[in-house]
Amino acid sequence: MMKQLLAVCSAVCVCVLTATASFASGTIKIGGLFAVTGPASFLGEPEKKTLEMLVKETNSKGGINGMKLEAVIYDTAGDATKAVQLATKLIKDDKVSVIIGPSTTGESMAVIPVVEKEKIPLISCAAGIKITDPVKHWVFKTPANDHVAAEKILNYMTKQKQKTIALLTVTDGFGSSGREQLKALAKQKGFSIVADEVYSPKDTDMTAQLTKIRGIKPDAIICWGTNPGPAVITKNVKQLGIKIPLYMSHGVASKKYIELAGPDAAEGVMLPAGKLAIYDVLPKNDAQYKLLKDYDQSYKKAYGVEASTFGGYAYDAFLLVSSAITKSGASAEQIRNGIEQTQKLVSISGVFNMSPKDHNGLDLSAFEMVRVVKGDWSMIK
Repeated sequence: MMKQLLAVCSAVCVCVLTATASFASGTIKIGGLFAVTGPASFLGEPEKKTLEMLVKETNSKGGINGMKLEAVIYDTAGDATKAVQLATKLIKDDKVSVIIGPSTTGESMAVIPVVEKEKIPLISCAAGIKITDPVKHWVFKTPANDHVAAEKILNYMTKQKQKTIALLTVTDGFGSSGREQLKALAKQKGFSIVADEVYSPKDTDMTAQLTKIRGIKPDAIICWGTNPGPAVITKNVKQLGIKIPLYMSHGVASKKYIELAGPDAAEGVMLPAGKLAIYDVLPKNDAQYKLLKDYDQSYKKAYGVEASTFGGYAYDAFLLVSSAITKSGASAEQIRNGIEQTQKLVSISGVFNMSPKDHNGLDLSAFEMVRVVKGDWSMIK
């Protein structure tokens, strides 16, 4: 009897040790939903490449807590219906523990009911405030909320004594959210909106709206959208000889915007941008400087081009996930809890301070006002 008992105990111990060893060398699946193709590919392509690069780098260093990472990434092409289908596939078929993305506000809003129902953490790479306000239990986002970017612009306009504003916003989720935030903040801060024009994401000429605005003569124009629309508007402003100061949203904070608009047309355009765009002129003691430099150099080495703010959103999401796994564990619930408890995490977009009441965790310090000067970004001091 004693021999049998010892044999059973020994077998149990072996099973426990084997299970532990298996878990220690197991795999954590991270889902990715990015608009790699389509109109929003300037967002999704660098996000996909950044996540792939970081997973490769992490695995080369032994993974996280001895566990290997696997990125399962799908191209949504910027389509909300496709994003929902692929989110379901990631959860049901691929068994991911967390999803990074989608790239756009519209896709993110469409996917939220899926992840909330299935209890899988989602870290959106889109800026719309409604993604995390009101707070959803399983949903986070890495770009600073659009009201933060809007406030950054309006604070600068106050210093310039610009009081009348013409709005020109795209009719998609990002543009609609930005328009709503701009109008609310403008009212609070004593600005007058003298023109409120919109355009479709597929429009290729906005001279009609700009001609109206030119006749009204506002102190400034604020365009809210993502390329190609803002680049077209910038060209149209140049073509019409409009000299009114032109502000863009953070949705065009990459060199692609300058390339699409043309450096001559973009000269002097102002916008709030994450520090990655201008890290080379930051003080060397800035908390983000080293990380920004390392990311840019790693991305250039891997892909031959400089890193973009948009790829930085995926970088931030990966840091939040890896930090949560390291501190809390690798299950979906542990990752969610770990992200929500994140404090003082220095990242590409800023320093994240999450809480049960704030699933974005960034403030005005996430942005610097920049101006296009001779085909490049220049920090406005």
